Amino acid sequence: MITARAAATFDPVARSVATARAFVRDTLQGWGYTDVVDDAVVLTSELVTNAVIHAGTAADVLCLRTEDGVRVEIADHYPEREIPLQPAALDLGSLDSENGRGLLLCAALASRWGVEYSPTRKHVWFQLDLPDRPVGVRSAGPLLPVGLLPVTDERVRVAVVQVDSEGAVAAWNDDAAYLFGHTADQVIGKQLTDFTAWPQTPGTSTGIADALRLSRWEGSYGIRGADGRTIPVYGSHLRVRDPQGEPSTVCLLVRDYERAVLQTPVRAPVSDTAESRKTDPFEVFIGSPAPDDLDGLLQRTVERARDMLDADAAFLLLATDDETELEVRATTGLPSARQRFARVPVEAGTGRYGSARMPAVHEDLDAVPGAVPLLGNTGMRSVVTVPLKVEGRLTGSLGVAAEAAGRYSNEEALRLQFAADRIALAVESARLGELERLRRGSLSFLVEASDLLAGTLDRDQTLALMAQMTVPTLATWCAVYTIADPASDPELSYVLHEDEERIDGLKSLLTRISPPEPVRTPGARVWAAPSEAAHEAALRTSMRSIGIGDAGGLGSTTRTTLATAAAVGGETVVLPLVARNRVIGMLTLGKPSDDHFRQEILELAEDLSRRAALALDNARLYSERTAISQSLQRSLLPPGLPAVPNVEVDVIYRAAGEGNEVGGDFYDVFPIRDGAYGFAIGDVCGTGPEAAAVTGLARHALRLLAREGFAGPAVLERLNAAILDEGTRSRFLTLLYGELWPQEDGSALLKVVCAGHPLPLRLRQDGSVEPAADPQPLLGVMEDLELYEQEFTLEPGDVLLCVTDGVTERREGTRMLGDDGLADVLAHCTGLTAGAVAARILRAVERFAAEPPSDDMAILTMRVPEPQ
Repeated sequence: MITARAAATFDPVARSVATARAFVRDTLQGWGYTDVVDDAVVLTSELVTNAVIHAGTAADVLCLRTEDGVRVEIADHYPEREIPLQPAALDLGSLDSENGRGLLLCAALASRWGVEYSPTRKHVWFQLDLPDRPVGVRSAGPLLPVGLLPVTDERVRVAVVQVDSEGAVAAWNDDAAYLFGHTADQVIGKQLTDFTAWPQTPGTSTGIADALRLSRWEGSYGIRGADGRTIPVYGSHLRVRDPQGEPSTVCLLVRDYERAVLQTPVRAPVSDTAESRKTDPFEVFIGSPAPDDLDGLLQRTVERARDMLDADAAFLLLATDDETELEVRATTGLPSARQRFARVPVEAGTGRYGSARMPAVHEDLDAVPGAVPLLGNTGMRSVVTVPLKVEGRLTGSLGVAAEAAGRYSNEEALRLQFAADRIALAVESARLGELERLRRGSLSFLVEASDLLAGTLDRDQTLALMAQMTVPTLATWCAVYTIADPASDPELSYVLHEDEERIDGLKSLLTRISPPEPVRTPGARVWAAPSEAAHEAALRTSMRSIGIGDAGGLGSTTRTTLATAAAVGGETVVLPLVARNRVIGMLTLGKPSDDHFRQEILELAEDLSRRAALALDNARLYSERTAISQSLQRSLLPPGLPAVPNVEVDVIYRAAGEGNEVGGDFYDVFPIRDGAYGFAIGDVCGTGPEAAAVTGLARHALRLLAREGFAGPAVLERLNAAILDEGTRSRFLTLLYGELWPQEDGSALLKVVCAGHPLPLRLRQDGSVEPAADPQPLLGVMEDLELYEQEFTLEPGDVLLCVTDGVTERREGTRMLGDDGLADVLAHCTGLTAGAVAARILRAVERFAAEPPSDDMAILTMRVPEPQ
C-alpha cells in the first residue's frame, strides 16, 4: 500500500544529478526513512546520470512510500529507442564499460528492481525495504534475553570530567572521585594527560591531546587511579564552549566493560538477506566491477563519496611514503586541472593539512581559512575529511565539501570514515602496484637515457637529448641553462616544448626574465618567475585587446602571448646540474596552466639530471680538448701554397684517425730566396699526436735550415741530428726534399734528396713514367749520413708526382697498389693540370679497396704548363 508519493522532473544538464540527489534525500528524511537514504541517493545518482548525461533527456523521478520501504522510479524520454525483444535477458552492460553501471548497482543494493521499455521511454525502478525496527525509532538494539544484556556494577557510575582549552581539569564529579580515587581538589588545575594512559604510540595515531580537541570522540583508554593502578575506561568526549566563547571538552567515562552505556550503536545493515551477506562491502560502495587502475579507482571513490553525502565536491589525497605530505590524486566538483598532484604538508608548515590523521568536520571554512588548503577560492564552505589508514599507517585522506555552511556533523564523518575504511586497503594495494610499475618504467627510462647520453660527446647534441628525454615524458616544456665557469651568469642554451609552435614564444619569455639562481642543493625547487611573467604579459595583452591601456599588440602577437601564458602557467621546477663538485647549469621543467608534478616524476627527473650533468660536462671537456688539439694541429700545417712562377703546384692531404687534422705524413712548399722554392714531403713512423710532434719539428727545421743557405744534403743531415737529439721520443722519418728554380725558357730545374721515401715519379708528355731520384738512407736511425742531391729538369707538360706510403701501400686483402700500380694510374694523366692529377690519384687510391684508408696520405703534384 502506497502511503505517500513525491515526484519531480529534472532538466538534461549536469547539475540536475546533484539536484535529484537532494530531492530524494530530503523526501526520504521527511518520511523518516533515514536508514535507506544513502543507498537510495547512490542509486538515484547513477540512474539520473544515465538519463541526463548519456541519454541526454530530462529525467522523471518518483518516490513512493510504503509501510515496508520506499520505491523510486526514474524515467527518461529518449526518442525512437529500440525495444528489447522478450524473453531476451536484460543486458546490464560490460563490466569494463561506464554505461550500465546503474543497473549493476540496483542488482547489488536494491531489495527488488526492474526495467520497463517503450519506444520513447525507459523506466527503471528499485525497491528498498526498511530494516525490521519499531516504527518511528531511528536506531534501536534488538530485543535480547536478560542473560545477554551487558553486565554492570550494582550502580552504573559515569565520571564527568571537564577539561579547559589548555588541557587542564576544570571539573571532576563524585563518580570520577569514586572510580579513580582522586578527589576534585587533587586533580582540578592539573593536566588530564597526567592521569591518562593512552594506548597508541605518539606520532602514529590520534593522541589524547588530539582527541580532546575533536568536536566528538569515542574510544577506550586508561585512567591512573590513586593506588597507581590503570583503570580501563570507555570515554565519550564532546567539545563545547561557554557564553564567552571559551572552548572546553566534557568527558563522560565509564568502566570499559560497561561501555554499552555510552557507546554509539553500530548501524544495522539495510538488508540482512542471504544475498546481501554475500556482497562485498567494498564493491557495494565502489560499484562492481571495481576499476583495475588506480586513477579510475580513486575517481570512482570521490564520486561515490560525493553522492553518499549529497555533496557539491569531493577529493582524495594520497600520502607520500614518509607520510609528511599529501598529494591530490582525484577530485570531483573542483577544478581538477589546478589541483591534481598538488602537495600539502601533513604535520606542520604553511598551508598544512590540518587533522589529516583523524576525522575532522569544518562547519564553515570562512571561519577557519586555510584548514583545507586545496579548497581555497573554490566557494566551498563546509567540509568533512577522514583518514585512510592501513595497519595504523596513514595512507591518504578522503573529503567531501558543500557550498553551504553547516552541512556536516559527526554523523556524516562516521559514515564517511566507514566508507574510507572499506576502500583503504584496495587503494593502498593499487597505489603500491602503480608505484612498482612506475619504478620499473623509471629504471628502463634511466637505462635508455644513460645509453643515449653516453653515445655522444657533442655539447649541442647532449643539450638536445636532455630536453627531448624530458619532453613530453616528464614535463610539458623544458629549458636548459648552462654556466661556462663559476664567474659566469647562467645562459639559456636550449628550449623545447611538446608543441613546436610554442617554442619561440617560450624562448622569448625566458630571455626576458632573470635566470634561476644556481643553487647546488639537490632536488627540485619551485621557480615561480616564468608563470608570473607569462600571466603579467597575458594580462597586459588582454587589456590592450579590449582598449584598456596602450593600443597595439593585437592579432597574432596577442594569440602567441596568451598561448605562452597557458603553456607555462603551471608548476615550474628547477633541478641543478652538478658535475665534479660544480654547478654547470640548471634543468628547468614546466607544466601548463594550473598543473603540478607528481613526486615520483620529480624523483625521476632528479636522477636524470645527475646523469645529464655528467654527460654535459664530459661533452664540454671533450669540446675544449678537441679545440686545443685542432688548434695545435693546424699550426703544424703550412699556412698556404705559394704562387710559383710558371709552375702549377697542388697538394691533397688526408690524416688518419677521427678528429686528426695532422698525422705522421706532412708536406711543405715555401720560398727560400728570390727565384728559389723549397718543397718537401715526408712520413714519420706511426700516426696520431706522437707522429705529429715529429712532423712539426721536421717542417719548421726544413724551412729554417733552407733559408740559412744550406744545400739539400746539409739540410737533411742537420735534421737527422735534431731528430736523434729527441732521444726516446725520436722516430725515424722518410723524407723527400727538393729545391725548385723556374727557368726563363719555361722549364723548371729541380734538385732533390730522397731519404728513404717513396721515389718521386716523373710523367712526360709522351705518357712515359719514370722515377726522378734514387733511394738513400732514411732519417732518425744513423748518426753519420752521407746524402747527395740529384738534379733534373721538368720540361713544359711534365708532371712530378710525390706521395707518401699511404698511397703506395693501399691494400685490399693480399693485393697492394704499389709503385707499379701508382705508375699505371699516373700514365693516364697526360694533359691534366696538377690539381686534376692529384685528384685522380686520390680517387684511384679510394677505389682500390672498399674499406676507408687507415694510413695518412699526402699527394704533392708539380706541373710545368705548356706554352700557350
